[in-house]
Amino acid sequence: MSAPLAPMEFRPAHDLPTGDWQFEPKWDGFRCIVIRDGRTVTLTSKKGQSFARYFPEVVERCLQLRASRFALDGELLIRSQRATFDELLQRIHPAASRVAMLARTTPAVLMAFDLLVDDKGSDLTALPLETRRTRLVHFAKRFFGATPGLKLSPATRSHDRAAKWLSQPRSSMDGVIAKDPTSPYQAGTRDGGMKIKRIRTADCVVGGFRYSSKGDAVGSLLLGLYDGKGKLNHVGFTSGMSDDERRKLVPKLERLIKPPGFSGRAPGGPSRWSTKRSQEWEPLAPTLVVEVAFDRVTNERIRHGARFVRWRPDKKPRSCTMEQLES
Repeated sequence: MSAPLAPMEFRPAHDLPTGDWQFEPKWDGFRCIVIRDGRTVTLTSKKGQSFARYFPEVVERCLQLRASRFALDGELLIRSQRATFDELLQRIHPAASRVAMLARTTPAVLMAFDLLVDDKGSDLTALPLETRRTRLVHFAKRFFGATPGLKLSPATRSHDRAAKWLSQPRSSMDGVIAKDPTSPYQAGTRDGGMKIKRIRTADCVVGGFRYSSKGDAVGSLLLGLYDGKGKLNHVGFTSGMSDDERRKLVPKLERLIKPPGFSGRAPGGPSRWSTKRSQEWEPLAPTLVVEVAFDRVTNERIRHGARFVRWRPDKKPRSCTMEQLES
């Protein structure tokens, strides 16, 4: 049995498209192609790496199904009250004993959203999405049943419902995917549709900054939020300003240089990616507040660089708390 190992991907977009689209939640998990062929189950990541040893409970659940052959495209999630991606990252661990413990205490869920090969071994990838969706719904009803951890991902052709998904915060969803219902499955391309991320904002204290590589401008602002103990923790950075703004900021920020900058978790901790230069930063007195936009949080930190929105001179620094990062 053959099935594509490179999943179909999607182009980024800012807004939900109008017209005839199939909308699906964009889950904040690990994309995964699941293939069963007899007693063999493979879980393959978007980069072509095996997830099987990290998610043995998902392998076992797939082996429990009455269907002995199939291929699914889906997302691995951990459904709990904590941020799911943090718990997923804990699975990528070298110790088999820890993986086994986490599989028991926080089992993963496979959220299936496409059927690539059916239980008869037929390759469905050339069929339009609307046909594959109908067959996926039938497959899930017939084989998933009450099996824990195997779920059918929702889908809708309603623009209004998709808009509600974007507007209502969910701990395991960070946007919406819009797919062309007439399109075949195009493995390894970005021609499957669009992904629209739900953007969040936060007011953060500027606890420090880094100079640009030339040293004549600000390279990035280091962002902080206060925790329940009154400690200012580093939560990320922003650099989305014009070159002119970066240069004009230098004298303003240099007048505010004052250690420690961050009284709690500080930036520049050593890691395998760190260099001497990447750990160099200037601490500031906690007086400036900036609004930033972001899409994801991992381990109480903004996962990627945040987008600069505006300065907030009307906000008190002490009002900028960690609760803003909660789902």
